[in-house]
Amino acid sequence: MIFAKKHTCEMCGRATAAHDRDVRFRLPDPVLHSPEQHRVEDSWLSDPDPNKATLMQIPNISPFVRALLPVRLEGGHEFRYGVWIAIHPDDLQHACRVWNAPEYSDLKLTGYLANRIEPWGLFAVPVNLAVLDPDHTPYCVSSPDEDLNDVLTKEWPHDILASLP
Repeated sequence: MIFAKKHTCEMCGRATAAHDRDVRFRLPDPVLHSPEQHRVEDSWLSDPDPNKATLMQIPNISPFVRALLPVRLEGGHEFRYGVWIAIHPDDLQHACRVWNAPEYSDLKLTGYLANRIEPWGLFAVPVNLAVLDPDHTPYCVSSPDEDLNDVLTKEWPHDILASLP
């Protein structure tokens, strides 16, 4: 009984593992909904497995970079989406050049959310990225979109976990 309590959130009763976790989108929504997805001719992924890729270029759709979108929960917990961000082709080239170099720590990008984020229904809204930890993909740090900026800056009640994947 004590063991179970140790791994249960005192605020909401859910397992603490449901709070501090990452949910990674396999592909950007526009790619997921395209006929050949990431296998279209002349596509490029930084890893053959889209679950491991951090950069991709899909002809006639967009270049993308993977980023972390943090959602702060009450009580100091954080839920993170591993999202895809549509970026400008020049930004993809720059990201490729610095990804495994010391300059990666200074990488800042702008783009558009390429995965639908529920329960807020956010999609294709502008977002600013920055590297906060050189061992992680860039983080979504701000947005001129008020709703996305709220997701990034507010602390959310634990009941929101019920609607997350």
